[in-house]
Amino acid sequence: MNALTPLDRLRTIGLDELNAQAELQTRVDRKYILPRRDLPAVLLALPAGSEVLQIDGESSLRYASQYFDTPQLDSYFGAVRKRRRRFKVRARTYVDSGGSFLEVKTRGARAATVKERVPVAGDALDDEAVAYATDLLSEAGIPHAAHLADTLRPTLVTRYRRATVLLPAAAGGDASRATIDTNLTWVAAEGTVLQLPASVIVETKSGQRAGALDRALWRQGHRPARISKYGTGMAALRPDLPANPWHRVLTRHFSGAMVTDGHRPTSDTPSVAA
Repeated sequence: MNALTPLDRLRTIGLDELNAQAELQTRVDRKYILPRRDLPAVLLALPAGSEVLQIDGESSLRYASQYFDTPQLDSYFGAVRKRRRRFKVRARTYVDSGGSFLEVKTRGARAATVKERVPVAGDALDDEAVAYATDLLSEAGIPHAAHLADTLRPTLVTRYRRATVLLPAAAGGDASRATIDTNLTWVAAEGTVLQLPASVIVETKSGQRAGALDRALWRQGHRPARISKYGTGMAALRPDLPANPWHRVLTRHFSGAMVTDGHRPTSDTPSVAA
């Protein structure tokens, strides 16, 4: 059975309706990485009334994200060192539905993620995009925001397929949403490609209270993991970098990753930094 087959039983929902019910641009994210083979059982446990996003008849959509960082990797080291004021900048492309957006994520209160975005023409950062990033970093209190934004450069690309589920509100709560990412791929700036075909990343997005999918994952023995597509991908592809926040995930889930040099497969897998 395809890992996403249980989603076929759900009612479909359009993007406008999904956003109207649970846009959640300011939210608490809980991330899980689990074997692909375990996903069907989790999806079969979704509560009645759950709905799956469908665009042009497709519910597993292709995404690509170009991450930007400074030459000193200020964004990466902000996460590694758990700086109170840290940031992430990426250009996300919705491959199937069209459109690219520059997203600036900063760390907010109570571990909430505050995400702002603006349409961009492509992956490159023009003067307008740099100015936009400068404003948002400044508003978040990031030191030297103008210099950081001006020196941002392409660092890592992620590619994956994403299914999005809207979960009904529980008693006393709000509707929540979740994403399921498969076909996980990372591409380093120099062209090295890392793939995790046997793993999936589930991310729940809710208010302060855990949602129905969190509880379904917990019942089946899955717990939130420290994983960042950018941070973990960089650490897996660059064993010279410190990677303490993601050591457990790297050890458990990335040790069998498929790695190519951009031209041919290789049996080597990335070392895991201590």
